[in-house]
Amino acid sequence: MHDVLKPVLVPIHREGWPFIAAFVIGAAILGWIWAPLYIPGVLLAAWCVYFFRNPDRVTPTRSGLVISPADGVVQTIGPAAPPEELDMGAEPLTRISVFMNVFNVHVNRIPTDGTIDKLSYRPGKFVNASLDKASVDNERQAVRMKTADGRTVAFVQIAGLVARRILCTLTIGQDVRAGERFGMIRFGSRVDVYLPEGVAALVCVGQTCIAGETVLADLATAETERKGATR
Repeated sequence: MHDVLKPVLVPIHREGWPFIAAFVIGAAILGWIWAPLYIPGVLLAAWCVYFFRNPDRVTPTRSGLVISPADGVVQTIGPAAPPEELDMGAEPLTRISVFMNVFNVHVNRIPTDGTIDKLSYRPGKFVNASLDKASVDNERQAVRMKTADGRTVAFVQIAGLVARRILCTLTIGQDVRAGERFGMIRFGSRVDVYLPEGVAALVCVGQTCIAGETVLADLATAETERKGATR
């Protein structure tokens, strides 16, 4: 019975419980005011539970793999300068942007094994995270890390249109492993990953990613950028 229910009874992120409680209370109040309002109130409360789900993932563990830090769709892949606050220079690197809508899991995960060596939070706007300018204009939490072989990988949590809090639990000097949880963004957002020079993306624009499972790139291969087709 446990194995049957496991895919349904997904753990809830602790950040979600205050919101879930508020939505449940709101549903009760709406139903008390006028009984038919109880139905949309319950649906909203159910959506809130769904939003804060925190499922386990099976992460590929081979050294050198860069794993998606977010559930969602690959919005863009292309050259872009890393955030200036990370002190990585102005030369463009391959950036992979994964956009999360309000129905995706919003728990974020470490993309590769290594050590956190810089963290920088920057306040900003809350424009649609699917727009390219969101990488520059929006509120963001930028993270720089070193891999075991000394290469630099950066990833950036970017607030979206209705996002109002970025949670990042990392600390400088922390050793991390690919697939480990490190935070979340509330209500629609995006995560950018900046690959080391010469490393190609192994996903395509429009591809759906699963945080902690989908391989974005491989630091140990010279494979060229992949192309995709809708079929």
